Amino acid sequence: MAVIHLSKELKKQAVDDLKKYFMEKREEEIGQLGAELLLDFMMEKVGAVIYNQAIKDAHAFMFEKVEDLYALEKNHRL
Repeated sequence: MAVIHLSKELKKQAVDDLKKYFMEKREEEIGQLGAELLLDFMMEKVGAVIYNQAIKDAHAFMFEKVEDLYALEKNHRL
């Protein structure tokens, strides 16, 4: 699977969120480079797992909706 890429805006928000998390939850400051490298690592190692789970969830949802369509079928004989 190809590497998952974020837009510049999404990456900036994710890096800012990581920096905020470290400050609030761990009471330590993480720099811009450290947050970017951590995000890159997480995207490489965990991104595909999360992506694949999202695909499975979407498949299950769509399968359920298609099954709902069959429930609308009329019982009709010619």
